[in-house]
Amino acid sequence: MSLRGILRRLTASEAEIDAQELQRESAECGGTPARQCSRGQVVSVAGRLRTVVYTPRTNLPTLEADLYDGSDVVTLVWLGRRHIAGIEPGRHLTARGRVAIRDDRKVIYNPYYELDVPK
Repeated sequence: MSLRGILRRLTASEAEIDAQELQRESAECGGTPARQCSRGQVVSVAGRLRTVVYTPRTNLPTLEADLYDGSDVVTLVWLGRRHIAGIEPGRHLTARGRVAIRDDRKVIYNPYYELDVPK
């Protein structure tokens, strides 16, 4: 590592270091950076779940999880689900699906996903 890289790492905040690490891990998994995802594109994104929320609705319950890869957030939405084993905050996973835009957020509905082994 160069002197410039060492100095940058010493002066970076913990959040910046975490984001860089997540981006590196996502690239190693072959994931598309979330900031580069656009509507209608089929992507594979890898990262860490920040939040998981069950939203009861009158006709269709949903389970929503925010996946952060260090560059941006993609919301994963499972329609008709109240709980999925292993889908919990802090868990690393890779999700694949078609990106939609809802309320100016990137969303993947009913994604195919693979849970990563906890470290």
